[in-house]
Amino acid sequence: MPDKWEYPWFAAWDLAFHCVTLALVDLDFAKEQLLLMCREWFQHPNGQLAAYEWAFGDVNPPVLAWAAVKIYKIESQQSGKGDLSFLHQMFQKLSLNFTWWVNRKDEDGNHLFGGGFLGLDNIGVFDRSAQLPTGGHIEQSDGTSWMAMFCIYMINMALELSKEDPAYEDSFLKYVYHFMYIASAMQNIGEEHISLWDKQDEFFYDVLRFPFHGGLSLKVRSLVGLIPVYAVLTFEPRILRNQAEFFQRIQWFVQRRPELAEILRRMLQRRTTNRYMLSFCREEQLLPLSRYLLDESEFLSPYGVRALSRYHAEHPYVLTVDGVEYRVDYVPAESNTGMFGGNSNWRGPIWLPVNYLLIESLRQYYLYYGDEVTIECPTGSGRYLTLDQVADDLSGRLIHIFTRDEQGQRAVFGDVAYFQSDPHWRDYIPFYEYFHGDSGRGVGASHQTGWTGLVASLIQEQGERRQQP
Repeated sequence: MPDKWEYPWFAAWDLAFHCVTLALVDLDFAKEQLLLMCREWFQHPNGQLAAYEWAFGDVNPPVLAWAAVKIYKIESQQSGKGDLSFLHQMFQKLSLNFTWWVNRKDEDGNHLFGGGFLGLDNIGVFDRSAQLPTGGHIEQSDGTSWMAMFCIYMINMALELSKEDPAYEDSFLKYVYHFMYIASAMQNIGEEHISLWDKQDEFFYDVLRFPFHGGLSLKVRSLVGLIPVYAVLTFEPRILRNQAEFFQRIQWFVQRRPELAEILRRMLQRRTTNRYMLSFCREEQLLPLSRYLLDESEFLSPYGVRALSRYHAEHPYVLTVDGVEYRVDYVPAESNTGMFGGNSNWRGPIWLPVNYLLIESLRQYYLYYGDEVTIECPTGSGRYLTLDQVADDLSGRLIHIFTRDEQGQRAVFGDVAYFQSDPHWRDYIPFYEYFHGDSGRGVGASHQTGWTGLVASLIQEQGERRQQP
């Protein structure tokens, strides 16, 4: 973590994002860093990966598989050939880590996952890493979605490796099956038929499970409800070595798990783009979610997507337990609670890594839907964009944090005139930890180059897109 205040220290998911941008300038170093996290002196024999310096035994979102695929593709673009040996090494070690998650973080064995705060610090009603005042546990929309995303990128790796080694086709199917279980569980928890998708609000929420029975949707409109969008993969049928066998084995599986038949039917639908799609969100969920996502009175800021909807500025979420009030307000900059030491805030600011994953996911959906699906952006503007164009819009907003506006001001410097105008400072741009949800001002550590450095990847990708015919 490039942070002068407390250097050096590491966090597993921060490192994954760092490496994606580092791969643009030093591929070997980026690959070595990911492999290092999976070496025997960092990975426990049971498959667990160390989370961060202060608590090896905690968990970060499992994004190393995503980073491995991303770096493999960057190398493929740069040299014309990806490093299959690197991909093979990562796949083997991450398979162990995936099994650890399944065994340790699925509280009831129902394919819904916890994991505590999962790097999102104070985003929840409660500290999700601590014992709940109600007893019971939380079925996490984000925890479950991170695991579905983990599945997606294991599938991605297995597909690529199976081109050289057919043995990986079994692993490909294993993760497809697991993805189907998770997708089904998101809609229907056990015998109580509780869903993480709220049909009335058309949004995903965490569900608070009580010690004996029943549950309560924690109706906070936060990033927790947008992370399901990350769980998406599209691919062309021709990438499968043996399509007939693939369909035969999938059908066999579903015949014995009839509750998954609808998931299979949706998975095998093909659009005019002639692609398959594995995802949590189809049009009937993606479009309602997008109305929240692209509403400037909710998640959409001039500088990216907020971690918590601005709706909660006027409508805080309040839950009372045994006379104690637990409250979530929209707080666009510095935290107003002491949770996690009070020095980090996911209740309103803009964070680069989660925005970056949203942009990537929208581009995946575009590969499937093409120009058939358009979304109003911003909501209420009458301006309709394809999903690819929405991704471009979000990318431009994030880049705008650092570039000069018409008055020559950079949002990142806020109202500090010295940094805005002094010739010795105005062009030295700091990479803050996160950014004010309304003004784009830098907040938190001013030198956390790591995952905020993802803006370099956005600029690179934007340049490449402009060069395309």
